[in-house]
Amino acid sequence: MIPKPVLQPSTRVPARLREEVRGVLITRVQIARRVRELAREIERDFQGRDFVVVSLLNGTVMFLADLIRHLNLPLRLDFMGVSSYREGTSARELFYTKELRLDVRGRDVLLVDDILDTGKTLASVLAKLRELKPRRIKTCVLLDKPSRRVEAVRANYAGFEIPDLFVIGYGLDYAERYRNLPFVGVLHERMYLPAAD
Repeated sequence: MIPKPVLQPSTRVPARLREEVRGVLITRVQIARRVRELAREIERDFQGRDFVVVSLLNGTVMFLADLIRHLNLPLRLDFMGVSSYREGTSARELFYTKELRLDVRGRDVLLVDDILDTGKTLASVLAKLRELKPRRIKTCVLLDKPSRRVEAVRANYAGFEIPDLFVIGYGLDYAERYRNLPFVGVLHERMYLPAAD
């Protein structure tokens, strides 16, 4: 069963950020525990396989580093740069900033992303990867936000199921800020919504 965290008060947020961050949704301890559990699930499914981990930049960097440290399997690692977000929260047309350099034809692929939200990014990347003829593709996300889904995609491995909140930290950003926070926090609406006149 996928854990469903509850927002914790802003007293758990560093004092310098309390005007910007509402609270902590997932602590560093909860993240560490769940990443180890995901690694064990992945090890069971990929045991004895020649597989490639494909990570989507940039939000997955912290999650990916922790996840692969716990995978006691030989693996290859590559990255794709893909973005549907420009400054702020507005979704724009999906564009690729980095293509794979490894050949995944005939290999198992573990696609790692930070968050499964509408599903548009994951659906597009899966379609692009399928064109490269891998043996199979499984997906792993740190956060799953099913209430926002518009594409019929699901993650094979999901760290946490979260409500429709604007989350930052542990690799997730708002306008390229907050990625370095060791927890997943919730941004105050005033940080990303225009002020009312």
